[in-house]
Amino acid sequence: MYLTQGLRRAAQQRANGMSTVFRDRRRTWRETAERVARVAGGLAGLGVKAGDRVAILALNSDSYLELMYAIPWLGAAMVPLNTRLATPENEYVLNDAGACVLFVDAAMRHHAEALVGKLPAVKAMVWLDDEKAPPGMTRYEALAASAPIPDSGAGGETLAGLFYTGGTTGKSKGVMLTHNNLVWNAMNAIGGIGFDADTIYLHAGPMFHLADGASSFGVTTVGGGHAFVARFDAVDCLDTIAREKVTHSQYVPTMINMICSHPRFAEFDISSLVRVLYGASPMPEGVLRKALELMPNCRFIHAYGMTEAAPILTMLPTRYTTLDGPHAGRLKSCGLAAHTAEIRIVDPDRKEVPRGTTGEIAARGPMIMKGYWNKPAETEAVLENGWYYSGDAGTMDEEGFVFVVDRIKDMIISGGENIYSAEVENAISLMPGVAEVAVVGIPDDRWGETVHAVIVPRPGAVLTQEVVIAHCRSLIAGYKLPRSVEFRDTSLPLSGAGKVLKRDLREPFWKGYVKGVN
Repeated sequence: MYLTQGLRRAAQQRANGMSTVFRDRRRTWRETAERVARVAGGLAGLGVKAGDRVAILALNSDSYLELMYAIPWLGAAMVPLNTRLATPENEYVLNDAGACVLFVDAAMRHHAEALVGKLPAVKAMVWLDDEKAPPGMTRYEALAASAPIPDSGAGGETLAGLFYTGGTTGKSKGVMLTHNNLVWNAMNAIGGIGFDADTIYLHAGPMFHLADGASSFGVTTVGGGHAFVARFDAVDCLDTIAREKVTHSQYVPTMINMICSHPRFAEFDISSLVRVLYGASPMPEGVLRKALELMPNCRFIHAYGMTEAAPILTMLPTRYTTLDGPHAGRLKSCGLAAHTAEIRIVDPDRKEVPRGTTGEIAARGPMIMKGYWNKPAETEAVLENGWYYSGDAGTMDEEGFVFVVDRIKDMIISGGENIYSAEVENAISLMPGVAEVAVVGIPDDRWGETVHAVIVPRPGAVLTQEVVIAHCRSLIAGYKLPRSVEFRDTSLPLSGAGKVLKRDLREPFWKGYVKGVN
């Protein structure tokens, strides 16, 4: 299987059909396929070869989608960068991946300028916006005017992309996904979400996230259309849905609440919207009730997964996303195994446990990653005999419905973003006045969970919550910053092995909750 097959199919069967619409710019599938071949030719002219890594640091756009096909067309691997990372984090990712070209837009220009001279492998920066390129950068449209090159035919187990996720040691890990991984996941999205040639999909979530990427490849394969907003904005989304007759989109529950609660909601006819995929956290019942009332034509699908699974593992069919009737009790489930996924719940010895018993969620299938880039020990820790061990604690009922109940790995999910505690702890530990620090996730009604830091200051040190947050701001992404800081004058609780007992730190915040994850 190879990613560009979906593009070639769309151009063959839907040549004059709308491929992309971004602001006032529209293209057909014939035009998009031709531009992809030309951009690939332009990359080759910059010296990019098969197997090289090409990075993208930009907001959503039609050009972003073109790059997701032009890079594999050449046989190279894409590296989508999280636009919310701090500059030092981007520097680490780019150097770890060994990216040779960086695509950047105006919104991310400050990162590009700050990184000049710090990226030894990067031989060219390409400017994505229409306005004049900054000095030293190549214009994207110059690449798109290059001579086209034939599809390299890269596919199968060839690396298609490095998708960086947080690290348990404080450094991000590059998840290696192959063409097979991404194509099989696209098949899961097509079948589970219901994409077809009449689909108009709105890219409202960030395109660097595989939650959106799963739909990108699926919609292209069926010859549907792509609409884009540069970044999530409730009014921009409502306006685009109404104007382009959008049929499908993907949001985290917080975004759905912001759309439904917006005072201008009634101004827009969004009756064309029939399916919304949501994930990262369960749907609050109040939000779902409001969404079903305001969008009676739309049905909601809960998905669960992770970057290492490209990303879909389970989906909750629309008939179970309800508050009433015989299926109402399934709402707290994250669904059933996707079409090509096999799920089981295992004990610490990785043996399957009886239904209803809590254990670690494990999965296998053709969507599971090849491993972590240049991290064999971390790869070996989570992959065994074709199974991926997720670090999420869950249960499975007699009918195969999966419920996430806690996290074995030290991770927080806030507003749809994964945050590893070690990343925040490392940043705080660099403060001279900090003797000990532990970071945990605590429940939050709006974001699901937020970051809470517990600090033991050094004798004589004067620290405040504001000083700690300001220190972290220059080192890590804004969404990773602590939202609350607690100071203690005694050492943090330790296990017999000398590890901080984070469960003890979390316990007061999670009293009254039936599970330890929100």
